Amino acid sequence: METPDPDRIKQRQIHFRDLHPERNDASTAASFLADVDGVLRAEPLSPIVLDLTYDLQRTCLEEINDALAELGLHLDGALIFKLRRSLYYYTEGTYRENHGCARGDSNSTKRVFAKRWENLEHGCRDPRPEHWRRYL
Repeated sequence: METPDPDRIKQRQIHFRDLHPERNDASTAASFLADVDGVLRAEPLSPIVLDLTYDLQRTCLEEINDALAELGLHLDGALIFKLRRSLYYYTEGTYRENHGCARGDSNSTKRVFAKRWENLEHGCRDPRPEHWRRYL
């Protein structure tokens, strides 16, 4: 049986840029991160601040922030937040390397994007059967 590591569960706050007064990035991010493997809790504290708890063995802050950026959400670019994110990325990357979680092992964010892509209504689906698609 594996003993729980107190450094494995991380609690962070993600700050978004306040671009528009009616924008609510924190709740959008919380609903998106509810499906991500490794995210234990995601609660919006304000329209631009998200409180996040996640398991470092399954995902890291860099992967989460990259997924949020791909979703179209804008992280706060103030110097203090950039420095804090860089420090978190470094320490979490070191922890994951030391505990055998190689970079790129966790593809939970990719699976969430794939699942979301399958559920979206868009014009990128080919209605033809597989054998007709290979015909041309």
